[in-house]
Amino acid sequence: MAASPSTARAINDRLALRLLQREGPLTAGQLKTLTGLSRPTVADLVERLQDSGLVRVVGETGDRRRGPNARLYGIVADRAHLAALDVRTHSVSVVVADLLGETLAEAVLPIGSDTATEAAVERAVALLERTAGKAGTVPLHSVGVGAPGLVDPVTGELRDSSGLPAWHRRLVAVLQERLPATVLVENETNLAALAEQRLGAARGQDTFVLLWLGHGVGAAVVLDGKLRRGASGGAGEIAFLPVPGTSRLPSAVTCDGGFHTLAGSAGVAELAERYGISAVPAPQEPPSAALVRTAVGALGGASADGASAGGGAPADEAGSAAAFLDDLADRLALGAAAVSAVLDPGRIVLAGEAGHAGGEVLAARVEDRLATLSPLRTEVRAGALGGAAVLRGALLTAREAAQDELFAPHDESRRPVL
Repeated sequence: MAASPSTARAINDRLALRLLQREGPLTAGQLKTLTGLSRPTVADLVERLQDSGLVRVVGETGDRRRGPNARLYGIVADRAHLAALDVRTHSVSVVVADLLGETLAEAVLPIGSDTATEAAVERAVALLERTAGKAGTVPLHSVGVGAPGLVDPVTGELRDSSGLPAWHRRLVAVLQERLPATVLVENETNLAALAEQRLGAARGQDTFVLLWLGHGVGAAVVLDGKLRRGASGGAGEIAFLPVPGTSRLPSAVTCDGGFHTLAGSAGVAELAERYGISAVPAPQEPPSAALVRTAVGALGGASADGASAGGGAPADEAGSAAAFLDDLADRLALGAAAVSAVLDPGRIVLAGEAGHAGGEVLAARVEDRLATLSPLRTEVRAGALGGAAVLRGALLTAREAAQDELFAPHDESRRPVL
């Protein structure tokens, strides 16, 4: 059935906005070429988008020719502001950006474990308000929140989880109550997977698994281009995976004894101590990340952020570092082998601060060991975004929500999907 004129206009407008978002400022002629629309149709849609406040003239082409230079049209980036929060066990990070994702302000606030729930919530909300104020007077349109724990796939709310601070769940509720903005909450590892797929080590991958290695461990599953959360939102809770090498099994209430015991930051720190490796982590950084980065540097290699020890360390120190990384790779391969056997993802991304610090030095070791445990060919790559992946993913989620609403036709009962 042919689209109605109003639906056709809405589809064309949305297509043009997506092109302007992806390509940056374009002339009417360039929009005509990229959309395949006629010149009059493009002229009409540009006028509509300008009248709606979504597009404006941002410059002119530099090409000299007969007549005036062509005008360049761009999205009005300050039409809406977005915010992203990365809620950790002992801290919260905030970034505020414009409609195109350009960072305008950011901040980090430590929150001690002895802080009362309401006090922690008020501090986090105040941090968001201050950061948004620094970004300008434009109100927040959408807020993406990344947090550990399970997100109910039906309600979209963070579920009450033992072992996690109570202020996490309360914060989401308070933000939804106080802000006129849309508040979206998602598991932190899932957001990291979204960011790595769009911007990092999983670009171009429709099927992959992200293995988060930070203070704790987790996994995000992307199959056929879709993030899979599971029936209860718990897909990827790999910390509870029973594995050899621990003294007991995990239980329904604790992941101690599971894969977390081997690959969580505390377990990695214990392993590093056996090999005489020590390091001082940066503020809010898991100790495992600093230890892995030090070991990689001792080999003369570089972590994913480029940090290295230059020419390497003395032979005995380098030997200890290599043995530590080999042992750690053996541990990580156990979890990777379980993922590979069940999902056959084709690629596993070692993300989080420790995965990022290990770089390709650690990833290559895990891939080698995985090849001996599984007949399924699985690439292992180091995450490119480190601990920033959660914030980047939350911001992408907020931006998509804002653009879906602002770019959508308001006179249609159904939004077109392009």
